[in-house]
Amino acid sequence: MAAMEMTAEDFEETITTNDIVVIDFWAPWCGPCRSFAPIFEKVSDNHSDIVFAKVNTEEEQALAGHFQIRSIPTLMIFREQVIIFAEAGMLSEPQLEHVIAQVRTLDMDKVRADIAAQQEG
Repeated sequence: MAAMEMTAEDFEETITTNDIVVIDFWAPWCGPCRSFAPIFEKVSDNHSDIVFAKVNTEEEQALAGHFQIRSIPTLMIFREQVIIFAEAGMLSEPQLEHVIAQVRTLDMDKVRADIAAQQEG
C-alpha cells in the first residue's frame, strides 16, 4: 500500500481511526529523505494493515513544529493513538521491518499503565 501524504487537516482522523500509523517527516531538498523514500514505500507494501504516511515539513510546518521535528528524516510511529517510536535518521529496510515487528508485539495496556505511572510520579 503506497504511503499517503498527510496534512494537518487529516492528521487527527488518521491517528484516531487506525491501530498503527507510521509517519515519515521529510522535505524535498533532503538527500537522506530521498534515499529513505523507496525503503519506506517498499516496507509499506509489506504491511497492508498499517497506515504509512509522509509529512512534507516544508508544506506542513505547523505539524512538524507541533512534534518538534528538528532533524529529517524523522520516523514516528503511533499505536492506538500513543507515540511509541520517534527517531531522526533513516533506517535500512531490515531495521524498519524490525521496528514494525516490535510495535506489533507491544502490550498496549502495559504501555498506557507505564505512561500513567510516569505522569503521576
